[in-house]
Formats: sequence, structure tokens, C-alpha cells
Amino acid sequence: MELRHLRCFLAVADELHFARAAERLHIEQSPLSRAIKELEEDLGVRLFNRTTRSTRLTRAGQLFLDHVPRIFTALDQARGSVQAAAAGFHDQLRLALSDGITPPRLTALLAQCREEEPQVD
Repeated sequence: MELRHLRCFLAVADELHFARAAERLHIEQSPLSRAIKELEEDLGVRLFNRTTRSTRLTRAGQLFLDHVPRIFTALDQARGSVQAAAAGFHDQLRLALSDGITPPRLTALLAQCREEEPQVD
């Protein structure tokens, strides 16, 4: 499975039309169809039900669609982490907030973190 397969899958799943998906990806329809076929062969399932009039996601395709955007999110996070490390950042602080925290308290907390650990993103 290659990233191009996943990009092709997302385009077809969004458009539910191979020609429009190919146009969106700036490729011909034939390579797009081939990429989807390769992905389906790799997964061992049909992702789309195709007729001459329509394209629809199968149940497996819908389940796959739930996962693929997270793959690209993880890749974007990895890219960001690598770029931050190259720029000199060493660590990253992640916060989960509840409705009970007020903006002034959050601002004070972030300022304190920045003061104590300036290298933390």
C-alpha cells in the first residue's frame, strides 16, 4: 500500500466519481482506476461498488474511509515534529482542557511553561 493509493482512495470516496476524482488529482482516469484496483487487491476487499451510472463505497470502503484521514494526520504530525526538531525544538507539551479552566488561568499556565522550559513547543 502506497500513499498515492490512499490519496486516490480519498479523492474517489469524496467525489464518488472517478473522472472528477482524476481531475481533482490532476491525473488521467486510467492510472486512478489502476491505483484503486491495486489498493483493493492489496487489502483483499472491494472498496467501491461501480456501475456505469454510479460509484458507491462498500461497507469495507466506508470503514477504510474512517481510518485513512487519521493516517494523513499522523504523517502531518510526524512531519511537524521532525521540522520542529530541526528548528531546535526538543519537546512538545500537549494539553487537554476542560470547560472549567478560564482563559486567564490558561494564559498564565502557558506563560509559566514557556518561562520554565523555553525549548518546549
